[in-house]
Amino acid sequence: MELKGKNVFVTGSTRGIGKAVALAFAKEGANIVLNGRGEISAELITEIESFGVKCIGISGDIASFESASKMIQDTIEGLGSIDILVNNAGITNDKLLLRMSEEDFTRCIQINLTGTFNMTQHAIKKMMKQRSGSIINMSSVVGLMGNIGQANYAASKAGVIGLTKSVAREVAARGITCNAIAPGFIETEMTEILSDKVKEQMSQQIPLQSFGQVEDVAKTAIFLARSPYITGQVLNVDGGLVMNG
Repeated sequence: MELKGKNVFVTGSTRGIGKAVALAFAKEGANIVLNGRGEISAELITEIESFGVKCIGISGDIASFESASKMIQDTIEGLGSIDILVNNAGITNDKLLLRMSEEDFTRCIQINLTGTFNMTQHAIKKMMKQRSGSIINMSSVVGLMGNIGQANYAASKAGVIGLTKSVAREVAARGITCNAIAPGFIETEMTEILSDKVKEQMSQQIPLQSFGQVEDVAKTAIFLARSPYITGQVLNVDGGLVMNG
């Protein structure tokens, strides 16, 4: 897919991986919808627009089916179409299973998995009519291998993978692709709070012995959006942490 002039909605795009993905698409000439639960800063919109593209901010809760519907409709009204959806928004709420409350579990599922379903269903309805589109879902290596204290997060991200593969089969005939990215340890605000000792221990688990950068994930999203013959796949961006095959 030629990205120049395409309209891209990135959920959870005010910081971290989501922001990097939005910037990467803007650099390719795509128009951007920034999204978060709070107000979108004018500074970030201006930063995106500096690449000569259109940018609008749409606040809303992806865990709400009605809110997701409105956000997609607002995108159509603001930009005319939606060509690429990047389901990036997500949360963690780490606890050992025996200490995990029902709310701890269900909230992760509601945002990470149900939120991805909500946004995807409403976007797919528009893409089916135009017979083109790309859905890129943010999973995690934790969804592939599990992790102590992250049963809720792992379950939600494993669910995203199953959702991705099922959607890919359902919409392929309409020229729509659906893929997932599974990041490993990526340098973000969440990893900045870790001690040097913990970071070193985590790095030793990675064959490349270093954390990834948000730009590594963003480049993968660009690659998938440009690839009309790749669908139903999960691409690990993890320095070799998880090797399948």
